[in-house]
Amino acid sequence: MLVNRRRSERRVCSRLAKIHLGAGSLPRDCTITDISDGGVKVVAEFVEVPPEFTIIFAPDHSRQCRLRWRIGCEFGAEFVD
Repeated sequence: MLVNRRRSERRVCSRLAKIHLGAGSLPRDCTITDISDGGVKVVAEFVEVPPEFTIIFAPDHSRQCRLRWRIGCEFGAEFVD
């Protein structure tokens, strides 16, 4: 049996966003597949994801994130801001 370790309820979605991987890089497209008060699950088609990055939901709405897990092109991140 799988144990849900989330601190807040997740909401399934299919929301386009951008991920900014750090200084000197351009934001890249990604899809948010679920979101909670504590973090997100992301699908993105690029290989390297640094330990910390920014998800840009809209020009005036972004969140700092920390990578928690990764399987192929899917990964989970917790909000750190």
